Amino acid sequence: MIDVKTVLQSHVGKVRQVNEDQAWSGILSSGLTVAIVADGMGGHRAGDVASALAVDSLVQSLQVWGEASSLTDGATSLRDMIRTANKVVYETASLNEQYHNMGTTVVTALLDGSTGLIGHIGDSRAYRLRNGQLEQLTEDHTLVNELTKSGQLSPEEAAHHPRRNVLTRALGTDREVEVDVRAIDWQAGDMLLLCSDGLSGLVEPALVQATLDNPSTNMEQQAQTLIDLALAAGGDDNITVVLVSDDGRAYAAGGDTA
Repeated sequence: MIDVKTVLQSHVGKVRQVNEDQAWSGILSSGLTVAIVADGMGGHRAGDVASALAVDSLVQSLQVWGEASSLTDGATSLRDMIRTANKVVYETASLNEQYHNMGTTVVTALLDGSTGLIGHIGDSRAYRLRNGQLEQLTEDHTLVNELTKSGQLSPEEAAHHPRRNVLTRALGTDREVEVDVRAIDWQAGDMLLLCSDGLSGLVEPALVQATLDNPSTNMEQQAQTLIDLALAAGGDDNITVVLVSDDGRAYAAGGDTA
């Protein structure tokens, strides 16, 4: 069994008045390692309500499910749990006018031994660092990404497109939602990064890779460096970072919320 550690850090950024990101990381009593990042959207504090509801729903579902389950056949269960969170957010918005049209992104990582699952909706991302190479594990559900895949935009144009934050899919905005889930393998020495677009939208992957691959820093220092890089690049959004690794240089910061 790999001894997994988690570290979570979040920052409101330089522009926003409220941190609408919400996150959780920890190791459940079942031994399942969980990391979640949600980036809320909606006016009048609705964004932080949506992200908090989504994370709370997922944590509750995972605590119950994890006691009697493994990741062997977990993809369907993870989809169902994210859909349950979608229902919670959607129904809360439907019953409260001040929360009308609120929603959130979500990215969730589950690790159990040498296997893992990543589930997501929106543009919060999951990356894996392996042998010094950073790999993006999720695909953004954004208008700009769709235009890029169809060849209407180049990657360079997409990075600076004025509508790059427009989502094509979010949790809580519709009664039903499609959830992307993929299985991953997990090796000793790997590191997972889950983040909101306050990091991925401002900091180049090469800088993220160099930060996480720095052997002279521990996980908490690496997380803080990523926050600092996003702030230095403008900090125009909330920034949330969760790191998951078997790296014994850092202590577990399990059960954290932001």
